[in-house]
Amino acid sequence: MARTRAPGRSGYLIFLIPGLVLSAAIVVVPLLMTVGTSFTRWQGVGTPEWIGLANYARLAHDPSFWASFQHIALLIIAMAIVPTLLGLVLAAVLFDFIAVAFGNRTAGVFRSGFYLPQILPVAISGVVWGWILHPSYGALNSLLEGAGLRAFAHNWLGDPRYALLSVMAIMVWVQIGYPIVVFMAGLQRVDPELYEAAEIDGATWAQRFTKISVHLLKPEIYVVLVTTTIAALKIFGQIFVLTRGGPGTATLVPSYFAYKSFFEKADVGYGSAMSTVLTLIILVLTLVFLRLQARGEQSR
Repeated sequence: MARTRAPGRSGYLIFLIPGLVLSAAIVVVPLLMTVGTSFTRWQGVGTPEWIGLANYARLAHDPSFWASFQHIALLIIAMAIVPTLLGLVLAAVLFDFIAVAFGNRTAGVFRSGFYLPQILPVAISGVVWGWILHPSYGALNSLLEGAGLRAFAHNWLGDPRYALLSVMAIMVWVQIGYPIVVFMAGLQRVDPELYEAAEIDGATWAQRFTKISVHLLKPEIYVVLVTTTIAALKIFGQIFVLTRGGPGTATLVPSYFAYKSFFEKADVGYGSAMSTVLTLIILVLTLVFLRLQARGEQSR
């Protein structure tokens, strides 16, 4: 009986060609076109005019550009750092207490509840939060007034002092479910004997959490930090629905700044320069996170 020859590496690569072609058409080609357009002055019609690095020099002196990145730094705190820290604690509580006391199904219900904001359409959650925070008939101000705390009622999304803080609070609510799901999955691979040995030695729950759980969840923590940081850098939908970058530039972020340049001001070259800078920052941060993760795994 003749043997069938296993396909070589080149045979398997053939099956990757359709995906590579599609990725090039959807990602690589538009990216290269955006980079090329960033060196031109173009209104979206007619022939682009080559102006070299003028758009980047303009960005460097644009106060709105720097303001948008200051806002992104705060949104990274709200979308990456705070949800990661809270997610670690809540995942451990659900895994160690709720699941033990009430069963895995109950813990799963809580986990699904926390994750629900992730699957809600951005437009729907944005509209609902707009109603909740409305200065006249919003639920939050109504509750504050009903509790005798009228002095704390504000125009949450219309006041420059509170608009960005309000968006940050909303984004914590949106993001919190993602790290909880990832960390609860990671906790399932931790050997229970480690906890039992630590408990026999007199370690408290907090000590077991910090010395065992957090240490062994480092791969998941890196993944969560990378993905949520990139999501914060790319945030657009919530800003578009809630504030449109306002009031003034109080909640302006790079992606919405680029959108305004593209579609409202017809300054395509300038918007392309902003998009290019944002892409480079995302790539650099991703490489830094991956390098740190690889270094952490090698040091084990």
